[in-house]
Amino acid sequence: MLTKRQQELLEFLHGYQRQQGVMPSTRDIQSHFGFASQTAAMSHLRALERKGVIRRLAGKARAVIFPDEMDRETVDVPVFGMIPAGFTADNPEMADGKLTLDLRTMGLQPNAKPFALKVRGDSMIGAHIVHGDYVILEKREPKQRDIVAALMDGETTLKRFIVENGRPFLRAENSQYPDLVPLRELIIQGVMVGLFRPHH
Repeated sequence: MLTKRQQELLEFLHGYQRQQGVMPSTRDIQSHFGFASQTAAMSHLRALERKGVIRRLAGKARAVIFPDEMDRETVDVPVFGMIPAGFTADNPEMADGKLTLDLRTMGLQPNAKPFALKVRGDSMIGAHIVHGDYVILEKREPKQRDIVAALMDGETTLKRFIVENGRPFLRAENSQYPDLVPLRELIIQGVMVGLFRPHH
């Protein structure tokens, strides 16, 4: 049986993961419950682990999983900053963070190395990709009309990959944005394989 506080912590872990897509850090737990230190948060997590309601993975931050997730082929997908789905913006600094996703639901192979980018802007709303979503991408060659993260003339953006008359360019899914035709270079950084929406 869980104590009242342990039950509250378990509910907090579930709710936070559902909303944010990641587990809370010990600092998040400390601040939410008003613990005096992160050590107190850790000892509560250890108590939950002893009672078998969570599993903790050694040596990883935020590495808490629920036992009913153990049989899924989950993978930690690194999140690299923000990607504009609007006009191109300078390539953002790599942000830390990760999403824990089930590979099979995304149709990915177990050896896949997906990564995630957080979307900013509204240029892909016609493809149901909105501000604040995370797009899950895989490094591979794009096919016609794939949605891609692309580095174009030194700037990163998320658009649909189009080839016409042998020339590749990028197209938004919002009629207010023009096609983007590379002047010098177009490097495809990843092809979209899934979408994660944290708050909706």
